[in-house]
Parts: sequence; structure tokens; C-alpha cells
Amino acid sequence: MVLDEATGPQGAEALIADGDYLGREAVVKIRPPKGYRLPVLDSSIRASRTRNEARIMHEARAAGVRTPCIYDIDLKECTITMERISGDLVKNHLDSHPEDAPRVCRMIGETIARMHTARICHGDLTTSNMILHDDSICLIDLSMGCTKAEMEDIGVDLRLLERAFTSAHTELEESFGVLMDSYYSHVDNPAAIRRKLDDIRNRGRYT
Repeated sequence: MVLDEATGPQGAEALIADGDYLGREAVVKIRPPKGYRLPVLDSSIRASRTRNEARIMHEARAAGVRTPCIYDIDLKECTITMERISGDLVKNHLDSHPEDAPRVCRMIGETIARMHTARICHGDLTTSNMILHDDSICLIDLSMGCTKAEMEDIGVDLRLLERAFTSAHTELEESFGVLMDSYYSHVDNPAAIRRKLDDIRNRGRYT
């Protein structure tokens, strides 16, 4: 594996670098050491989060959800080397092509429904963590996700999406309705999920 010197944006716990894996363009997610933690504890936490993210990505792909293919995992260095996905961030695409929002939002709704039906939650559902690729939605950065999700987890995932979408795309409120209609039409228990989402919204109003 070869890494480029230029490193991408730094998140809360990880760095993203361009790379090459066996002649294929790749992206490498690196969890660097945190100096404020005891070294043994730090290594354990970083390895656990790396392993968990890779497992969620694998299970999502098995459920038919598009995520980057994983090429390599290094638990000692706490890195995941994965497929580079070509395409536009959904956030940028919606900003540049609002007329395409209904179509894209229908795809988003179906993708999230497939993920939730497999009891997988993303944990940070925003249009900045989605790539429009070959007329499909690819989900990225599942580091805050979980498997074996309960109804509460699913409701929280949707509430986070709702808040993120309406904040980032203030002119596309109607398209978010299209997204949710698509979502509900592809899940097995839409009424129960609607009730849970309403319950979570109401908690926010009175706390």
C-alpha cells in the first residue's frame, strides 16, 4: 500500500489519505494515537473502533447497501484501506442541482430503508456522508454506526437525518418528504417507525 503525502480532512478521530492498493486507487482511514489517553487504553480503543467500523461496512454490503469495498485492515496501525468511490457528495449535488432532489431523495430513502431493515444504523446520517455513484447512493463513514439496532436506534438515526437535511438544504423541505415517503414504502413496519420518530421529536420539544 502506498499513501500520498497529502492528507485529507481531519475528523474528530480520524484522518483520510489518498492511497494505492495493488494498483487500485484507494482511500485510507487512519485513527492516529491520542496523547491524552494511556497508550495501552488508546491502542485498544482505536483498534476496537477500527474493527467495529469495518464490520458494519461488511454487514451493510451484505444487506445490499452500497459502501466502499474494504481492501485491507491493519488493527495495529488502526487503518482501513478501502475503495475510492467516484462521484459527487450528495450534499454538493443537491446544492448544485436542486431540480434533481426528488430523484436523489427517493434513492436515499430506499437505501436507508434497506440498511434499517437489516438492523444497521449509520449514526451520522447526513448528505455529506453519501456519494452519488453510478446512479446509486453509497454510504461512507459508518464509524458511529451499530448493528443489531433496536427501534430506538432507528428512530434516532432518522431524527439525525431529518435535522441534518433540513439544516443543510433549507430550500428542499418538500424533497425531504419525498425521501421519507420512499423510506416508509420500503420498510416492513412503517407505522411503528413513524410513532418512534414522533416520540423522539416530542422529547426534544419538552427537554
